Amino acid sequence: MQQKLSCLSCAMFALLPTAWSRCGCAAEALYPQRPIRFVIPQSPGGASDTVGRVVAQKLSDSLGQPFVIDNRPGATGNVGAELVKNAPADGYTMLLTAANLVTSPGLYARVPFDPVRDFAPVSQLAQSPNVFIVHPSFGARTMKELIDTAKAKPGQIDFGSSGHASTQHLAGELLNFMASIKLVHIAYKGGGPALIDLLGGRVPLMVSSLPSAIPHIKTGKARALAVTSAKRSSAMPDLMTVTEATGFADYEAVTWQGLVLPAAVPHAIIARVSGATIKVLAAGETKDRLLGLGYEPIASTSAAFAAFIRAELERWPKVFKAAGIKGE
Repeated sequence: MQQKLSCLSCAMFALLPTAWSRCGCAAEALYPQRPIRFVIPQSPGGASDTVGRVVAQKLSDSLGQPFVIDNRPGATGNVGAELVKNAPADGYTMLLTAANLVTSPGLYARVPFDPVRDFAPVSQLAQSPNVFIVHPSFGARTMKELIDTAKAKPGQIDFGSSGHASTQHLAGELLNFMASIKLVHIAYKGGGPALIDLLGGRVPLMVSSLPSAIPHIKTGKARALAVTSAKRSSAMPDLMTVTEATGFADYEAVTWQGLVLPAAVPHAIIARVSGATIKVLAAGETKDRLLGLGYEPIASTSAAFAAFIRAELERWPKVFKAAGIKGE
């Protein structure tokens, strides 16, 4: 009898690691079980906030838990990114991120996070092209004519943008870098004031968000030269990309949003959120809503989003150095 008990005890102890392992995985298997904090490092009403709220509501429906929006603007998005970096790695704190994730390390001497080491990519959510537009009185009617004019008049052609180190600013500087020209940047406090000056003929050229520019392009108050995305925009499919118009390979400077988690979140949870996000973005209602706002749904896998982040981290430091751009 004693021998049988000993054998039974040994068997039970032998099973303990397996049982313990199953208990350890239980939280991941049942995720999520409580509300999720959704950090948006921007004030309410901005582009990232708008996209984030659309996606958060649909993810809440899909995952069966409330998503609590936490707007944390500051330091060009770095405040919110640092908060999520330091959050518990349990999947209950997410970051709606944008281009600052990859531009900040090249702009500032010290950044409180490492884009690759500190975050686990979930999915790139959406992107919106910028567009080169000119006042109708400006001579250049194509991107090649703009470049030729800029080469003939170095440092004499101004271009406006929504602000210093914005994706619109970077789109112009990337063209300067690739075409070896010198368009002079004029930083406005937002795309609206820049567009007013473009329409009034006070600045001949600007890089604008496409949704803001479309009404003026359609009325002929502004002339579009090319979009800054790698592919043509479904909102204006007849308008060429900068790459098509110039032959510069790999030209891309878009406004985008993505979803990341703290780096140490278990892979099973990352996969669960990624899968749900891709399904949400593929759904007709969400897709139509984002397209209506001027954003192209992306719905990339975690691996594809990670590759995109690495490519962006390599792209911008060269442009910052050539243009002398530093964080303000």
